[in-house]
Amino acid sequence: MKPVKVLHVYFKDQCVGTMAMTREGKAAFAYDDEWLETGFAISPFSLPLEKKVFVPVKQHFSGMFGVFADSLPDAWGNILLNRILKKNGVDPGKLTPLDRLAIVGNSGMGALTYRPEIEIGNQAQIMDLDKMAEECEKVLNAEYSEELDRLYVLGGTSGGARPKIMTELDGKSWIIKFPAQVDPVESGVMEYEYAQCAVACGIQMTETRLFPSKKCKGYFGTERFDRNGTQRIHMLTAAALLELNFEEPSMDYHSLMKLTKILTRDSKKDLEQMFARMCFNVFAHNRDDHSKNFTFLYNDTLDEWHLSPAYDLTYSNTYYGEHTTSVNGNGKDPSERDLLQVGLDAGLGRTFCLEKIGEIQDCVKRMLGTYRLCL
Repeated sequence: MKPVKVLHVYFKDQCVGTMAMTREGKAAFAYDDEWLETGFAISPFSLPLEKKVFVPVKQHFSGMFGVFADSLPDAWGNILLNRILKKNGVDPGKLTPLDRLAIVGNSGMGALTYRPEIEIGNQAQIMDLDKMAEECEKVLNAEYSEELDRLYVLGGTSGGARPKIMTELDGKSWIIKFPAQVDPVESGVMEYEYAQCAVACGIQMTETRLFPSKKCKGYFGTERFDRNGTQRIHMLTAAALLELNFEEPSMDYHSLMKLTKILTRDSKKDLEQMFARMCFNVFAHNRDDHSKNFTFLYNDTLDEWHLSPAYDLTYSNTYYGEHTTSVNGNGKDPSERDLLQVGLDAGLGRTFCLEKIGEIQDCVKRMLGTYRLCL
């Protein structure tokens, strides 16, 4: 495979800018002149709309800016890609970030696309979900799978750690998840019931479904929020916006609320949504609330950023049993007082905060009590 020396970034077929590797192994970026006149800052804090060459300072995104790292696959996608590359005689360790973005091409999450594109795999059709779950399990167990190419085409550019596929159903774009090695067999039902509870708590989510199975109670599916029909929507995770390593505890909900306030221009709706999600994560024992599990969407027509629908809500622990994003400095056992303080410091009224805390706590107890949560 021929290495990519220069990579062009596109948004809706308009060139945004150009990336190239420096001698130090950093992926430098510069905006296109025309984009500087008509476009927007694709990462407001790291890449303001200026005529200059931007060079990343941090290394945890493999020497690139977070906005571009958001286009790359996470754990599951990387497993598939590396297996495909080795199958074709390519050493994954020799790929640069530009090579990996070129492989993503126009199939990544969000709206940014990359040229030239390195094509790996062709179109693939979804097959029986139970069969796909079996093949995913083989890949996770480092066993041979005759469906490796199909799995890569359907899910190789996805985010997250769990096996998944991305497909079109009933005119909508969907993500369907399968259990990972550490997941219970009925993880799909759990995430579906969490999603229903979140909606009952007033938390915005896209449509969710429990897709049928003969081997379990179903596979969890959620409509993609980075697609609106054929339209692609520009998105940035909190990790990308703040250039944070999402694999490490590096954030507090105070920071998330401040980020929301600044980015959405003090949108009350978005601030209240972020507060509700914090409360839900605490009461529903979702402790894997890292900086890549919060995303903002850009409306290029209105020049506005807003909080995306919630996702990846389920019962979860971390290595140390604490929230990845602390609450008022408390990651181990956040209290109602901690939740209240975060809300007050963000400018939300005491009455609203107390009512929302009580409402979500009661709703979680009522709807998710079967999971014997530590409530």
